[in-house]
Amino acid sequence: METFVPLGNGEVWADDSGGDGLPMVLLHPGVGDSTIWDPVLPALTARRRVIRYDSRGYGRSPAPTAAYSPAADLGAVLEHFGLARAVLVGSSMGGSAAINLALDAPERVAGLALLVPGVTGHDDVVPPGFYEEVGRLAAAEDLEGIVRFGLSVCARAGGGTPESDPAAAAQLRAVLPAWFSNVGHRRTDAPAFDRLGEITAPAVLALGELDDPGLVRCNEQMAARIPNCRLVRLAGCDHFPSLREPATVVRLIEELYTEVAGA
Repeated sequence: METFVPLGNGEVWADDSGGDGLPMVLLHPGVGDSTIWDPVLPALTARRRVIRYDSRGYGRSPAPTAAYSPAADLGAVLEHFGLARAVLVGSSMGGSAAINLALDAPERVAGLALLVPGVTGHDDVVPPGFYEEVGRLAAAEDLEGIVRFGLSVCARAGGGTPESDPAAAAQLRAVLPAWFSNVGHRRTDAPAFDRLGEITAPAVLALGELDDPGLVRCNEQMAARIPNCRLVRLAGCDHFPSLREPATVVRLIEELYTEVAGA
């Protein structure tokens, strides 16, 4: 069931597969919208209630017109669907929001499946000079240049070019409007890296060994700090795990779900 979730000063598009049992919420990365879950969605919804949504400005969600917090928006989505607890599956930007909610409201989070996650309060989440180069290309109105640059940084497993990796290129092209519309509206949630030891939910963290080296190091440190966290290294993966290794992603999510729900 598709719907728009009101957020007080905005709204986001969401889709609820329906079903019984402990629900699962999918949070997309900044390099894609909720369609990035399409390769894994059929396998997950065949057995679970799965909710996914587009963050403000992404996909089918309107651009923000006021300041917002990604973690607070996630909490509002849970409230809208009446979810007391859920397994959170977060990729990159979505992983960061999931972590912040797990710290702010641990009773709401039954488990954390973190795929190449970001985290607030760590300097290596974004490669040095990334925003500056995106800004330079934007000033030159070279949107395709931004796509090409982004792929060279975070899509090495696919060859790092639009020609070699059309699926990842399509995701990046689709989210560029959000990158610009969200500037000045998206608030950075409170630093979480130094608080990772407070997380109580069982977790799995999958890093892509072909991802940016700084983020790989960050992910290794995150997994070491989060109690009860299983670290999985995806040797042939970059920053797009649901596109590169969908079967592995489904398996990791299902293993965590079974651990926390018992079924």
